[in-house]
Amino acid sequence: MPHKTLRIAAPALLVLTLSACGGGGDDKPDADAKKSSPKATQAKPASGGELDTGESATGKVKEGDAEITYDITAQKVDIGSEAEAQKLVQDPADAKGMVLAVAHVQFTHKAGPALTESPDANDSTTIWADGQKGALLIGASDDSPGCEDPIDIESWKSGESHVLCESYLIPSKTKSVEVRWSEENGEPFIWKFPK
Repeated sequence: MPHKTLRIAAPALLVLTLSACGGGGDDKPDADAKKSSPKATQAKPASGGELDTGESATGKVKEGDAEITYDITAQKVDIGSEAEAQKLVQDPADAKGMVLAVAHVQFTHKAGPALTESPDANDSTTIWADGQKGALLIGASDDSPGCEDPIDIESWKSGESHVLCESYLIPSKTKSVEVRWSEENGEPFIWKFPK
């Protein structure tokens, strides 16, 4: 699988990493998966697959020495402009034809001990555009409206929810955007959003 990695410094000395990967066969959604209208939030078993907008998945994440069970819901994807994407990189040519996509994912702590350190729950969240994984921008969504910075979460108890975000660059002509989340070594849950 080809990889391209660039290190970029944003104006505030924020180091961003772009990593673009070609799609792997295991991460592609079923072509004939049904699309339906949003349903009330209802947890699905931890097995991966496509979910409707607003539908949640249940998954487990190793947080320190404990295993935490979360309900996970991809709420929305904010799409920015090409000009905005070019401001986030050191060389604007690196973002030519690209736009910023920010996935807002709600995690609800369902079972396990309270967290006392920054959570890892969002580490496996990715954004895909027309079947290809986008280019990750580390730290770009930490101050996006509606996004919480995991570093600021000092205590996370059962029953509490937090919205964590991931930022990717995707092609500006993208027609279909997917948010994917999976347990370690698990099949991804996939939420599709029109661009």
